[in-house]
Amino acid sequence: MTMFAKVPDEYIEKLPEERKAAVSKLRETIKSNLPKGFEECINYKMIGFVVPHSLHPDGYHCDPKLPLPFINIASQKKFIALYHMGIYSNKALLDWFVAEYPRHVNTKLDMGKSCIRFKNINKIPYTLIAKLCQKMTPQDWITLYEQNIKNHEK
Repeated sequence: MTMFAKVPDEYIEKLPEERKAAVSKLRETIKSNLPKGFEECINYKMIGFVVPHSLHPDGYHCDPKLPLPFINIASQKKFIALYHMGIYSNKALLDWFVAEYPRHVNTKLDMGKSCIRFKNINKIPYTLIAKLCQKMTPQDWITLYEQNIKNHEK
């Protein structure tokens, strides 16, 4: 489900009616709980929350013109996806999330490296997502990102 939108509101407006409320609530949960400094935008044709160039002038190593990505929300063909780069990069954070998930939802966690897939839009654990968003500041993410990139490039 690739959509072309210039701003997050336009992205949501273009969603199928049955997904608008869930994606809007997920977006608001993230916006309300991310520490100060992250910015919302359209990033990789999804709703994105990024570290702006004003905080990380080097940008994203794959394309330095882009801000450093952190969280994305996408409406895919069969699910709503939440991409969280902190989970991908921090094993302790991943382990915490995996352990907490069953305490919030009675469905099996469907997850890739950074992607959490919500096939049932009525089972999105908004409270858990809120807690996840509070766990990493922009500076925490920049430090972790730079450590991982520098170690990977050696």
